[in-house]
Amino acid sequence: MSEVKYSGTGAGGGHICIIPFPACGHILPLMDLTHQLLLRGLTVTIMVTPKNLSYLNPLLALHSPNVKPLVFPFPSHPSLPHGVEQMQDLPISFLPDIVNALGKLYHPLVQWFRAQQSPPVAILSDIVLSSWTVNLASHLNIPNICFVPFNVAAVYFWISTPSFLLPFYREAFTMSMQSEGLVFNSFKELESTKLGLIKEKFAKHCRVWGVGPLPPVKVGDEGLNERGGATSIPPDQVISWLDSCKVDKSVVYIGFGTQITLTKHQMKAVASALEESGVRFIWAVKEPMKRAEDGDDDQSLIPHGFEDRVKGQGLVIKGWVPQLTILKHRAVGSYFTHCGWNSALEAIAAGVLLLAWPMQADHFQITRLLADEVGAAIRVCKGLRSVPDATKLARIFVESTTVGQPQRVRAMELQKTALNAIKEGGSSYQALDKVAEELTSFGCNRTEMMKTIRSSL
Repeated sequence: MSEVKYSGTGAGGGHICIIPFPACGHILPLMDLTHQLLLRGLTVTIMVTPKNLSYLNPLLALHSPNVKPLVFPFPSHPSLPHGVEQMQDLPISFLPDIVNALGKLYHPLVQWFRAQQSPPVAILSDIVLSSWTVNLASHLNIPNICFVPFNVAAVYFWISTPSFLLPFYREAFTMSMQSEGLVFNSFKELESTKLGLIKEKFAKHCRVWGVGPLPPVKVGDEGLNERGGATSIPPDQVISWLDSCKVDKSVVYIGFGTQITLTKHQMKAVASALEESGVRFIWAVKEPMKRAEDGDDDQSLIPHGFEDRVKGQGLVIKGWVPQLTILKHRAVGSYFTHCGWNSALEAIAAGVLLLAWPMQADHFQITRLLADEVGAAIRVCKGLRSVPDATKLARIFVESTTVGQPQRVRAMELQKTALNAIKEGGSSYQALDKVAEELTSFGCNRTEMMKTIRSSL
């Protein structure tokens, strides 16, 4: 393994090591959590591989020298295409391969920890890495706290029915319950029952916190663009187009996250529905994956002539989009989405109605929560390979821009609850304080232990 790049920190008792999983839906909220911990006085070292280093840019701009990157070369793996270090380039079936590849950094991390004069006093890692990070922390005789980028209901469902999970996921979730704490990007007012059940039935330590929806890291007016990548339409043009929309809540935003690409037939159905409905829209089209599943070679193909036919009605953006800015704009009223947790939280925080097309992983539990239990979403279709009926979808698009729809009213109510949770004094704000206090206490305990050892020599 080639040389590890690291800029040391003169950390004291509040120095922690963060180990993220390299997928946008995982690493971005973990960086948002890291931002909150830095604001509360901790010092942080973040382990990344070279192609993921840019995710740290906002934190480095805001918090240096209290945050430092620890850059390891991405370990090779026979199942992964050469040069791929991020999940957005691969279908979800490759997730265990990414985790197993990163697991090869176990011993290099041990060596790095032992070489530090003031090593981190705790590890905060993504839950899907628990198959090796919990053991790493135990080997180093320090606590491990798991960050959970999934909603609480999904995790409760998974750990309550372990036979449902593939062995890899079963091991990861089982190991996470042996950690010293679980930090969920959710909030008590939305998922208090499931938070309580996980604390009561599964967590050995009873440290379970809901700290969401985590506010995004922002550096000045352009801070959110640090999350982005290549795009076909510059963000300022997107905002100008939205500003030109005279009617509030009249635009449908369509996007399926960084992990989903639609097939040719699915793309055609969505395009036909947009044409038939006549609604104004922004459609985010993900670039094709570098390694697709069998039969997915026609992914992300925009129907021939579609963009010309809808010119003036909407925007088709290929590549990265300023999703947070779009959702918060007054003109946007609904969001046709896969219902990934981060996308759902962003919509909740913006007060936007969700049009749910759950496809995989936790999407189904999220849709059940928001559509069936909370009433802030509308079910459209389900399944990774399903093709929606274009006429039915067109009708839903039109109805989603109608003033006074019950689900939209509920979405606005949920927005107020979520924003109150993250305000000073709110449930999530207080939970963040407690997470920071817990991590700081690990450092204080370690300092006292070292004093005792030295005094006995």
